[in-house]
Amino acid sequence: MYGSDRGRVRALGAVAVGAALLLSGCTSDGGGDGSGGGAESNPPIAQQPKENDPYWVNPQAKAAKALAAADGAQQELIKKIAQQPAGEWIVPENAKEQSRSFTEAAAKADREALLVVYNIPHRDCGQFSSGGAADGNAYRAFIQQVAEGIGDRPATVILEPDAVLHLVDKCTPTKFHEERYDLLKGAIKTLKQQPATKVYLDAGNAGWGRTDQIFEPLKRSGVDQADGFSVNVSNFYSTEDSKKYGKELSAKVGNKPFVIDTSRNGNGPWKEGPADMRWCNPPGRALGEPPTTRTDDPQVHALLWIKRPGESDGDCNKGQPKAGEWFAEYALELAKNAQ
Repeated sequence: MYGSDRGRVRALGAVAVGAALLLSGCTSDGGGDGSGGGAESNPPIAQQPKENDPYWVNPQAKAAKALAAADGAQQELIKKIAQQPAGEWIVPENAKEQSRSFTEAAAKADREALLVVYNIPHRDCGQFSSGGAADGNAYRAFIQQVAEGIGDRPATVILEPDAVLHLVDKCTPTKFHEERYDLLKGAIKTLKQQPATKVYLDAGNAGWGRTDQIFEPLKRSGVDQADGFSVNVSNFYSTEDSKKYGKELSAKVGNKPFVIDTSRNGNGPWKEGPADMRWCNPPGRALGEPPTTRTDDPQVHALLWIKRPGESDGDCNKGQPKAGEWFAEYALELAKNAQ
């Protein structure tokens, strides 16, 4: 799992999230004007101004459906989530179809798809988000499917949250290290063969902070061939702390640019309760800065909502939804606490 005191970020039970998205998001027609959703979207979901944020808002995402069912004050709060673009987490069973559906819908709306690939073998060290491809060949086939689904349409891919970090923090057994380096390098190469695809290799978070230990593994994983790296995926560290971590790391990997997940970092990380559970639906958190590519910093390519706010991290506390399910109470709290 991500986000312990050893520096891991909590990802999001991505298989559960992706499976749910496959049912709700891939059927979207995108809408010729980017509003989409037909009668189900009330109020309609609009795209953000392209010059500020070129990424696609899915009009059939769980937040959009929650918005359509809400009214009054709740509607205004959920709108803060539903009207912003967020990552689409790809599941392996229908990778090509999902990638094609998301990128086609985005292109139809004159926007770019934001995709998250989270299927590395031995994923999450057998913990809460364990799983991944059965072996290296299965993973290579999966990546090929994702690439074919994207085709020549614009897409930004966040590659394997925590995969490199778990090599460094000793969570992933040593016997799997060389294979993982090879698989990540291969994934970058395959995805970058698509003419309009950008790839950001995940590089942990500010809570890890040990850039002197992770920069060489990032290099061995092919970050030099990627468009950059990502930080703070599914975590809560402030944008300021994430920038500091990213810039320190960038200086060690050829000044590569990076993107920051700001989806839930408005109040920073939770510092109470059991340290090993602070990643899972922590109370008192807030939406972070809205996604944008206008960062006024050439090293920071974008602030993104890679984790989908409002969807549960897992059933870590009694009565909370499973990972990837809509968590209305938590969504409203995130929005209410946002600046």
